[in-house]
Amino acid sequence: MIWLAALVCGLPAALMAQGFEPQFSAPSELTTERRETPGSYRMPVGPWRAIGGATVLAEGAVRQSAYRIAIGDGTTQSLLADLRGQLTTAGYQVLFECDAVKCGGFDFRFDTNVLPEPEMHVDLGDFRYLAARRDGADQPEFVSLLVSRSRNSGFVQVFRVGKSEPGAAANPVEPAQNLDPARLPPPDPATAGPAILPAIVPASTLAQALNQLGHAALDDLAFATGTADLAPGTYPSLVALADYLAENPTRQVALVGHTDAAGALAANVALSKRRAASVRARLIGDLGVDPGRVSAEGVGYLAPRSGNLTVAGRAQNRRVEVVLTSTQ
Repeated sequence: MIWLAALVCGLPAALMAQGFEPQFSAPSELTTERRETPGSYRMPVGPWRAIGGATVLAEGAVRQSAYRIAIGDGTTQSLLADLRGQLTTAGYQVLFECDAVKCGGFDFRFDTNVLPEPEMHVDLGDFRYLAARRDGADQPEFVSLLVSRSRNSGFVQVFRVGKSEPGAAANPVEPAQNLDPARLPPPDPATAGPAILPAIVPASTLAQALNQLGHAALDDLAFATGTADLAPGTYPSLVALADYLAENPTRQVALVGHTDAAGALAANVALSKRRAASVRARLIGDLGVDPGRVSAEGVGYLAPRSGNLTVAGRAQNRRVEVVLTSTQ
């Protein structure tokens, strides 16, 4: 840490006084931003594990932003490498870095409080994460980056935690920046609506989660507003699940619906079970899964994976999970 302190002390005061502002070499837009002052963020500094991954509690002014970048054929690796260089130049020390598999699979993003679609898009098989820290003048400053991409665009989520910025309001959504509509690609079908999915879920990834953890969230599913009906579309997670069942003909699964904590428990349990039943019907009717091998249940808000005090937390809690019920 001695070399880091020396590096930080040698930085220009103006650079140290301002928070990290990512710079992109391609046209970009700020799609959404949230602030909380004072606030806190439990920043992952290790891979996701079923028993809980390593985290650091960062406290101060919290700023969560999402950006869309016209990277064309660029990769998540090159996008993150550029941002890593910017952080290093600004005096940050990298605490942890991983790609999709080394992060612990698609469940890792549950620890990072990901902003929702379409502002932030995460390809479950192609995302990268980085956590960094530097010693500020008054308190430590933390930054985490979540980088992914869709067919045409790159997406970056930035968490900044540190000293309050003068005049910063709580929870604003700021307008787009660095945006030249003529140079940005059109909206990707992958992020345009619920009927088309945000990411491909590899069958091997879902199989690994079921075999090792016994469950997996089917986070690409979308339900018609105000109903329990699964929206039209071909969902990669369901295709992966059907493939898994075809490759393991003796195994059975349960689909379990979950809700946020808004409303009465009985109503939420009923809604979550109806949604699970809708997913079951799609597996049977469209993908030919044997009805005797898949059941539908609902637990309402009794098994949250995030807090219900924020919009993002409630969104993470509304889901359908697949649970492996076989014992062999």
